[in-house]
Amino acid sequence: MRTLALSLAMMLLLNLMPLAVAGAAQMYIIPDSNTRELTYAELWDYQYDTLLYAFNEIYARHGYKFETGSRCYNWFTLMPWYHANESENSKNHHETYSQCSKIENNNVDLIKQVRADMRAQGTTNPKGKGMPTPPAQNVNKPRGFEYVDLKAGQKLAVYTAPSTSSYRAANGKATCSTNDQVFALGWDGGWLLMLYEANYSGQYRIGYVDGATIRGNRPNLGMLSWDGSQVEVLSNVTLTDDPAQTGKALTTLPAGTQVTYLTTMYNTEAWDYVETTIDGLTARGFVPSGSLSMTGEDYTETMEDPEGGEG
Repeated sequence: MRTLALSLAMMLLLNLMPLAVAGAAQMYIIPDSNTRELTYAELWDYQYDTLLYAFNEIYARHGYKFETGSRCYNWFTLMPWYHANESENSKNHHETYSQCSKIENNNVDLIKQVRADMRAQGTTNPKGKGMPTPPAQNVNKPRGFEYVDLKAGQKLAVYTAPSTSSYRAANGKATCSTNDQVFALGWDGGWLLMLYEANYSGQYRIGYVDGATIRGNRPNLGMLSWDGSQVEVLSNVTLTDDPAQTGKALTTLPAGTQVTYLTTMYNTEAWDYVETTIDGLTARGFVPSGSLSMTGEDYTETMEDPEGGEG
């Protein structure tokens, strides 16, 4: 009987192993980019933006420390295999590069060349492979936001951008109660970017609270880093401060609207975080990824870093 039980257990384990391997592979954009020379032709099977993450994935395997709040930070911190090298200076990653093998460095160069050729041809290769779908979670909050234990009994004014002169949702009354669960991503100057439940109908908001108004201990989180490129809205799109649940509109951005691209965040979908204006006031919010022209000279050239990651 013991022999039979062991045999059955071994059969079950063998049956489950392919599923486990497949699940692990799905956590990578190109699972074997660290062990195999990629080809020019196969890289053209991917979308332009996906390739940005593909070459950063090579660095991420070696603990590349991404800027807090950047779209690569928001993506790779989702990955169970990613462990940032906290001793690394985020402005000087030569230690990480030196850890890459010749195959990895060649693959990085090739991916960047394909991206450059896509730019030269004026295409984002929209029919190519996109990003994997992140796993679901109870509250569909963008990854990177973590629970913060704020002193109870506070009602904090929330703005869509880090300034009291910026647009404030809920008819200028958006407020976060610290008696409920509150999540935060990091600091933008003296302002904390937070996610909280706006009401009991399931609506959430993402916005900024002035750190000077927070009583008790301030959350020990990193400073956020934004891209800042000028891009254009491709077609009429809803701007929301709630990518977590309802997607309720702050406003509609008409096609051709110029906005500032800040970063991309992920829950079960990908969202581009942008800065614009509402009623003449600075406002930040989210549009579905793919809604923006991401191949303009300012966006592509200033983000490319021939010596390292992000880019």
